[in-house]
Amino acid sequence: MSQYVVGLTGGIGSGKTAVSDSFTALGIDVVDADVCARQVVEPGNDALAQIASRFGEEILLADGHLNRAALRQRVFQNTADKEWLNALLHPLIRAQMITQIAAATSPYCILVAPLLLENNMQSMVNRVLVVDVAPEQQLARVVARDNSDEATIKAIMRAQLDREERLAKADDVIVNDASLNALKIKVQQLHNQYLRLAANLSKT
Repeated sequence: MSQYVVGLTGGIGSGKTAVSDSFTALGIDVVDADVCARQVVEPGNDALAQIASRFGEEILLADGHLNRAALRQRVFQNTADKEWLNALLHPLIRAQMITQIAAATSPYCILVAPLLLENNMQSMVNRVLVVDVAPEQQLARVVARDNSDEATIKAIMRAQLDREERLAKADDVIVNDASLNALKIKVQQLHNQYLRLAANLSKT
């Protein structure tokens, strides 16, 4: 088990995946909250049945999997639906993350959680790493990546912490406004730092 856990977060479109992939390339185990969120709503799970019961069968794809894009659009337009969904899924996702963190074997592990700070999950990690980028870059990246409409993306951004508040809660910050090589250099520097911190923790 990795005793030292770094929480990786940032606004939508900030580049969290590029950062976590760079840590993976350095041999670090990564636990991804979004992956855990998909696992708890796989076909056959009770959570998916409850979601289909509330929102109707049209919330499912033809193969029985959850239509995440359709669900996302529904809940960001309806506060009651969003609160119901969060109450259902958050405990399941948290349990899944804890299980995967316990199974990690690298000197430290990364917990990628877009809503780490919004959901007050800091107690699960030893350190908070924020990937930062200007809001206009976030919007442009996500529209290009997901082919989503701007209104939906802006609603998601408003639901997340604003940039200043997120940065105020960070222990470390990666500004992701340059090349992928520049990003990898920053990750390598933090990797060296986290190895030292993890080693010091194991001595106590």
